[in-house]
Order: sequence, then C-alpha cells, then structure tokens
Amino acid sequence: MAKVMRKVRTGAVVGTKMDQTAVVNVRWKQRHRLYGKQVSRISRFYVHDPNRQCQVGDLVRIEETRPISKTKRWRLLEIVQRHEVPEVLPIELEREELEIAGAAPPSPRPSPEGVGEAQPSANVADQPPADEGTRT
Repeated sequence: MAKVMRKVRTGAVVGTKMDQTAVVNVRWKQRHRLYGKQVSRISRFYVHDPNRQCQVGDLVRIEETRPISKTKRWRLLEIVQRHEVPEVLPIELEREELEIAGAAPPSPRPSPEGVGEAQPSANVADQPPADEGTRT
C-alpha cells in the first residue's frame, strides 16, 4: 500500500490490556438516508503500540498499515492529548467535601448485634389461651 494512500484517523483509547496493542474508538457522524438526521457511529480499531505508551482516555492519531496480526491493521502515529486521571480514592473525596462543608465525618456504623442468631420466641405461658371450640 502506498504511503500517500494510507488512512489517518483520530480517536480515544478505550483499552490497553493486550501486549503492544491498544483499542481505539473513532466516532464519526453519518446522515440517515431517509430522515436526514445525523447518526453517531463508533468504529473500533486495534492499534499497534510497540512501546506501550498509550493510556486509557488518551486522544491518539492512528494510521492504516499492513496486517500486523489477525485483527491489527493500524499503528500509532502520535498521542495528541493525554488524559489526566487523579490518583484519589472516592472515600478521600468524601472526607474532603465534609471538611470543606464543616461537618464532622460520619462515624462508622456499629455492627448489628444478633445478626444470624435466632430471635427469642415469646413464651407460650404469656399468650392468652385460644378458643378451640368456638367458630364464628
């Protein structure tokens, strides 16, 4: 394939769990033939990333190339924009919000006592006698 005829696409990385491979989603719009409304489409490409430099959420530019494996037909050209992921746990965010609001952090819930234990049944002597012979 001539280098001038190679397709170039820009998309977001959605997976990097394979060795030297990234999965890139490319979004594009297409007009509906009958109604004329624009319909959003997503194409999924397996991209060769030999240095494993892609991370999930990055915006990357990819180029069509010779078949590298059964499904890989694209290679990474460049990372256009890095996706910044904060290294904060959700529980830490909640604590910071409570400190900013001036409220005390919630105390841990006490474990319920008697969970899994049988409830003491009412004593038969405490119940009034049932009328056995009367029907209404």
